[in-house]
Amino acid sequence: MELRIDHAHSLKEKRHVVKSLKERLRGKFNVSVSEIEDQELHNSAVIAAAVVSPSRDFASQILRAVEDEAESQLGPMLVRSNVEWL
Repeated sequence: MELRIDHAHSLKEKRHVVKSLKERLRGKFNVSVSEIEDQELHNSAVIAAAVVSPSRDFASQILRAVEDEAESQLGPMLVRSNVEWL
């Protein structure tokens, strides 16, 4: 998920948004979540959520719910999201 955090004027402000999102997604969906790019930029972040499951349908359902939750929490700060399968 690519985030654009225009109101963040420091890394501290950005990390507050990122940490809140990560904790919410971990707690609600039991997924692994990490900031994977743009760690040193104060107004941008790329967050990855990962789920491991023997069922692709179940994993897809969880990732859709994660995206929906991120969108409801972040609103227009969520610029783009996509799913990759390994």
